[in-house]
Amino acid sequence: MRIYNKTLRLQDITIMYFTALAALMVILVASYQAPNKAIDVASLKSNLSKHLPPLPMPFRVPLDPLGELQLAWNISYPNQEVYMELRAADLKHGIFLGMSDRGELTNADLVVLWNTGTKSYFGDAWSDSKGHVSLDSQQDYELIEAKQKPDGYYLLFKRPFSTCDPRDYLIQEGTVHIIYGFLDQPLPSLELLDLSRVHTGLQRVLMLRPNTPSPTLPPDSLTLDVLAPNVIIPNQETTYWCFIKKLPENMPKNHIIMYESAITPGNEAIVHHIEVFECFPDILNIPEYSGSCDDKMKPNQLNFCRHVLAAWAMGAEAFYYPPDAGVPIGGPRSSKFIRLEVHYHNPLLISGRRDSSGIRLFYTPSLRRYDAGIVELGLVYTPVMAIPPKQHTFDLSGYCSSKCTQTALPPGGIYIFASQLHTHLAGRGVRTVLVRGGKELEVVQEDKHFSTHYQTIRVLRKMVNVLPGDVLITKCTYNTEDRSKPTVGGFGIMEEMCVNYIHYYPRTKLELCKTHVDKGYLQKFFTFINRFHGNDQCVCGDVGVTEQFSQIQWDSFTGEVLNSLYSTAPVSMHCNQSSVTLFPGEWDKQAIPVVTSTLEEPRYPCEGGTLPTR
Repeated sequence: MRIYNKTLRLQDITIMYFTALAALMVILVASYQAPNKAIDVASLKSNLSKHLPPLPMPFRVPLDPLGELQLAWNISYPNQEVYMELRAADLKHGIFLGMSDRGELTNADLVVLWNTGTKSYFGDAWSDSKGHVSLDSQQDYELIEAKQKPDGYYLLFKRPFSTCDPRDYLIQEGTVHIIYGFLDQPLPSLELLDLSRVHTGLQRVLMLRPNTPSPTLPPDSLTLDVLAPNVIIPNQETTYWCFIKKLPENMPKNHIIMYESAITPGNEAIVHHIEVFECFPDILNIPEYSGSCDDKMKPNQLNFCRHVLAAWAMGAEAFYYPPDAGVPIGGPRSSKFIRLEVHYHNPLLISGRRDSSGIRLFYTPSLRRYDAGIVELGLVYTPVMAIPPKQHTFDLSGYCSSKCTQTALPPGGIYIFASQLHTHLAGRGVRTVLVRGGKELEVVQEDKHFSTHYQTIRVLRKMVNVLPGDVLITKCTYNTEDRSKPTVGGFGIMEEMCVNYIHYYPRTKLELCKTHVDKGYLQKFFTFINRFHGNDQCVCGDVGVTEQFSQIQWDSFTGEVLNSLYSTAPVSMHCNQSSVTLFPGEWDKQAIPVVTSTLEEPRYPCEGGTLPTR
């Protein structure tokens, strides 16, 4: 009897062992197959008539430095969807495209095409905080077509702006950090994808843009090319190249009505962004110069060429001014000199490459009804505005007060049609909002993923009318987690700025509408903090503000007190005319504008709402 029972137990154990082994084999085999929700590319049935975008792909950008991977896209605002077309010149075993907060490979929203060795699959995926990749349980990227063409392999797919999936990226107006990568070997399972072991890269784009058709230029329009003079691009990763160009002699007043980039063929993936600045009219002569903008031997006069005429960044389209307005160039009140600045991004350290890229200005002698102008909003470049060290987020706000707009603007106000946001390296977000009667009326421009490495003029989808008595508040968000010392305001790249250059018409005498905290109240802050930390021998007033900030003890309490100071203390208002002088009036110790009602965040269709129409 015992022998019989023992035999049964051995049989049971044997059966259990082989059953477990079989189950394990099933799991292993399943793990080497594509998950059920991924799309078998070979079985895809194209239905372009159902999904075709309303227009051809008008926006495109090379993703990698060699231009072998290109992204093109179009926007359907009625459906709140983005159509994307990815072209790989030489597809091996797959590619991935993703979006993340700052271009990180971790916590990223991904779409992946991978080959198992026998089949190709397409799927919506995500990476966790350690970079591990998983297929998303909610598939929001819809593959429309996958096709090999003579110039490469094409993927056409679409995705909503918002999916209400916490693992998906929310596509908003402003900068989008695009990450990409090439798979150079078969991938039996998507979960085996290690982003740290594949060739990856980063590109920044403005994905959501106005979809208005381009206007027709007048028949008398002329062009002026502002180009780099056959520069040999330095074999270093980052170069800012400056070139001074003199306008034609006795050039009469014209209106710039459009501009576009003029990129040397073959350099599309290296020329990152370009700006053209008008020099101060009072500078009568500027020496010829073509060289690094950071060269300490460059002519000092280059520092007086700061008035933005044109700004382009990789992926940007031609910029058109409104039909009733143009930017003045030429004439007796205009500068005779302009400065070109080209940013070369050369991560492959290519040597000997020549470049003559720049901006092509289109202008007309038939003057339009209004001169367009630019006003600087935000914070004055001064060290009294500072960010504590080790901050994940710290906000600073600059104000264009009702008193200034009441003084400087015409009765009908001005119309903002574009703007250019600007901070230095610590900047993470910028927002300008229009306030009327104490209530936030509308957002002029906002970028929650701002990068100092991607700054261009952004056209508003709807012009904003600013009336006398209105307030414009520009808030910048900073991150200083990697810094052990405070970051003060100033011109240096390791100092900070908070600026929005608004482009508007009709042009007024107002050139600058910015603030900084009252210096007397800042000294009270230094005195209080030093005494709180047991230092009764405050050197306040004996040394400069930058030194005072560096000498105090920084902890969470100090940061909170500084933040409270900036949020409540009076400000000095810089309401400046074009002559760099203040408008008449008292501008010191002005109260911070009071906001009694703020705008709500937009709700998306998956949340039961709709996007704003701006």
